Amino acid sequence: MHILFINRASIPVFAYGGTERVIWDLGQALVKMGHRVSYLVPQGSECHFGQIIPIQEDLDWQNQIPEDVDIVHFQFNPGLGLELDRPWLITQHGNSQVSEPLPENTVFVSQNHALRHNSNCFIHNGLDWSSYGPIELDKTDDYFHFLGKAAWSVKNVQGAIDSSLQANAPLIVMGGDRLNIKRGFRFTWSRKINFLGMVGGETKFSVLRKSRGLIFPVRWHEPFGLAAIESLYFGCPVFATPYGALPELVPTECGTLSIKMSDLVDAMKNQSFNREVCHLHAANNFNAEKMAASYFHIYQRVINREKLHTAHPCMEISASKLPWQKN
Repeated sequence: MHILFINRASIPVFAYGGTERVIWDLGQALVKMGHRVSYLVPQGSECHFGQIIPIQEDLDWQNQIPEDVDIVHFQFNPGLGLELDRPWLITQHGNSQVSEPLPENTVFVSQNHALRHNSNCFIHNGLDWSSYGPIELDKTDDYFHFLGKAAWSVKNVQGAIDSSLQANAPLIVMGGDRLNIKRGFRFTWSRKINFLGMVGGETKFSVLRKSRGLIFPVRWHEPFGLAAIESLYFGCPVFATPYGALPELVPTECGTLSIKMSDLVDAMKNQSFNREVCHLHAANNFNAEKMAASYFHIYQRVINREKLHTAHPCMEISASKLPWQKN
């Protein structure tokens, strides 16, 4: 089978890039299964295991698809009126706008994500863990970490900072800066909080290897949560709010979920989590091979002209401004 991925961001990813990381690992896993993949992505992209086709903004999608492609997999909504001569589907990676109809062949990234769009069609993201380097489950430092786009208020980096200070523990923030003026003013005075900005690769891995855990008190329904599974893979328990997909990713033996900061702080102070259990949970349940096998099943359904939904999926309620209690 020849699968064409279409995305508006370049590959490979060098820092954050959640969607780009997922479709890279998905494509590589499909190639290992014996399939062929191509990427229709912006100029400058590179890929050693699949063909790169630069997007031409002056052409419609139909005229940019190679003749031998069997199925087209968009990573965004190309519009309900799109007509192609090949079967196609989309993965909805984020929370859509309230009342925005999505194509009938839409796949979501968690059960909660699907249910909030009146759907039951989802595939959990998976990652190529072989690219993450060694893990050191028996070596931890005294700090916790936050991983995500800290400028987004729904990621609640301030809640992570407050939790770490309450627990009297250092925090390393990956994905933000000490001074933020992009989406509301925030300046962190405490030198217990270390900001690394947007980082990836070995810089990120080296922090995760020795962290005591991820503090992740998001205030929206997390569609999936790559930060959670990456942290778990390195043996880090997760201390987070129970929103969106997080209960699907973090069982009780791998972390604590609560809307109360006091609950998370107590759990951080009195850790009883087995780092190997956390690691094995991520490695066994959220790997690229499992994700690729699930998508191949979906591709077969779509190629056989089966609709994944009988009506357009649509989110009916807002995903943000969810409760967070500091006491």
